[in-house]
Amino acid sequence: MKQTYINELQDKISEEVTLKGWLYNSRSSGKLVFPQLRDGTGIVQCVVFKGNVSEEVFEVAKSAGQESSIIVHGTVKEDARSPIGVEIDVTDLEVVQNSTDYPISPKEHGTEFLMDNRHLWIRSKKQHAVLRVRHTIIKAVRDFFDSNGFILADTPIFTPAACEGTTTLFEVDYFGDDKAYLTQSGQLYNEATAAAFGKSYAFGPTFRAEKSKTRRHLTEFWMVEPEVAYANYEDMMDLGEDMIIHVVKAVLEERREDLETLERDISVLENIQKPFPRLHYDKCVEILQEGFEKGELENKFEWGGDFGSPDETYLSAQFDQPIFVHHFPTAIKGFYFEIDSERPECALGIDLLAPEGYGEIIGGGERAMDLEYLEKQIENHNLPKEDFEWYLDLRRYGSVPHAGFGMGIERCVAWMCGIEHVRETIPFPRMLYRLKP
Repeated sequence: MKQTYINELQDKISEEVTLKGWLYNSRSSGKLVFPQLRDGTGIVQCVVFKGNVSEEVFEVAKSAGQESSIIVHGTVKEDARSPIGVEIDVTDLEVVQNSTDYPISPKEHGTEFLMDNRHLWIRSKKQHAVLRVRHTIIKAVRDFFDSNGFILADTPIFTPAACEGTTTLFEVDYFGDDKAYLTQSGQLYNEATAAAFGKSYAFGPTFRAEKSKTRRHLTEFWMVEPEVAYANYEDMMDLGEDMIIHVVKAVLEERREDLETLERDISVLENIQKPFPRLHYDKCVEILQEGFEKGELENKFEWGGDFGSPDETYLSAQFDQPIFVHHFPTAIKGFYFEIDSERPECALGIDLLAPEGYGEIIGGGERAMDLEYLEKQIENHNLPKEDFEWYLDLRRYGSVPHAGFGMGIERCVAWMCGIEHVRETIPFPRMLYRLKP
């Protein structure tokens, strides 16, 4: 019989079906066994009545261990008590492989134990829900750009030089004496593809060798990076705002049940709407200094500094929407940022801070278009000019105002799901002290 998936069962009331999956949980009571089967699309309770199956099948149903792989034959019955509205009246049950001593039991386990067993932990209901939300976010992001005239043009993972700071590069040998680095961002290459296509985006893994142990950092994460020719930093705030609205809508429409599994306060996401507040960096400094004076912040923030987690959390707490911050100090931004012609100490950079203390979700801004300025910036940042000659060509041949941003998928997933740590937002996280499994 053809395999049926659990998410199809409500359309098959009273039909005989074959389900293939794994034993999520089980209990028994006298002549009844209640195995719960999961198949990746959901979980359904099955009912094995001793009078309806052979003695052998009944004993197999009773003895199968947690996460045994099983095939169930039975009839779909309507059941109002079931979370999915149906259960399976079993006529036959086959164990493909009997699992014994499954390490992740219903009892409490420490985080380190669960991370060591991440390859199994992702089978659990909450982790499953997080990764389903991640899937929807990624699909929504791609759909947004694909339907708005962007060309997907993925960028290299091996790069010859830094895009951000040289202290956060992973260095690798690249044939002989040559050195290469794992990409920190596809942005510089995105600028080339935007000059070719007008609007392009890259979507792939990025790597930062930061020795950070915060709940917001991974050493390997996924980022979507759009770049647009003839655009400025304000256009990027418009674009980022529209993208976030599109993603939130998709998650609410497609993953409401998963959000409920995660006990997410869905009303917070339902209240997100345009326009997002847009604050000059100067205004943020005022807010943070007032917070210090009121005793609500431990440290006084000074103009010229980069926001730390407490600063971002405090700023976002003043609003019930995501907020854009723009005009950051030039000194704390990358060499490629355009500067404010009236205030050269300010770069035309933007960050989007998520509500509820989830920090920076989007970072980007307007790119410098003047060749001479960029050459001086490369020199001031002690970067090898020969590695950037191709990048400087973009200013020699048809330079235009252009802008872009990057959004880290994992931070977005953490925010949407309302979970504390980004380590649960990717199937196999890589962190400062985590390289396995």
